[in-house]
Amino acid sequence: MRIALIGASGQAGSRILAELARRGHAVTAIARDAGRIAALPGVTPRAADLHDVPALAALLAGHDVAISSVHFTASDPEALIGAVKQAGVARYLVVGGAGSLEVAPGLKLFDTPDFPAIYREEARRGGAFLERLEQEAQLDWTFLCPSAMFVPGERTGRFRLGADRLLLDASGSSTISFEDYAVALADEIEHPAHRRRRFTVGY
Repeated sequence: MRIALIGASGQAGSRILAELARRGHAVTAIARDAGRIAALPGVTPRAADLHDVPALAALLAGHDVAISSVHFTASDPEALIGAVKQAGVARYLVVGGAGSLEVAPGLKLFDTPDFPAIYREEARRGGAFLERLEQEAQLDWTFLCPSAMFVPGERTGRFRLGADRLLLDASGSSTISFEDYAVALADEIEHPAHRRRRFTVGY
């Protein structure tokens, strides 16, 4: 497929880029600094300002799928969604955060007392991005939340999928590697199972 990846040089984005290249997709890798994008087969690096909707839309045009892998505090959901719609891209996937996942009925992770204050604004903006997507009448979107600990690790291909609840392993830990998250996202692109909704991945 022809895939546009916004935020291709970040922690998650670089792993997603590697996974998509590994699977043979043609990827337009977009970042503020194109020089930070990994040189991989089938990858075309491009620099872009995420707030310049017409320019971003021009980069996205002609792709089958667009992916956002950018910090919510450094992006504008209206600009990103607007660029995807203006470009006429058929499918849009967003790298979400764990903060908006529920840990109990009606209780989101970012509303728990022990949630680190330093991450609360990013988490709340991620939740707001999801709410904005849920109001979108036309766009075919998917929002994939990682587990609470989203860290460098190995590509094992072994993980669990969930819906709106934070996934915990037998020891009570909530973890997923960037590498396995990328596998789950690429799987969703190739075999859509969560259209117009959020899901999550963890061990």
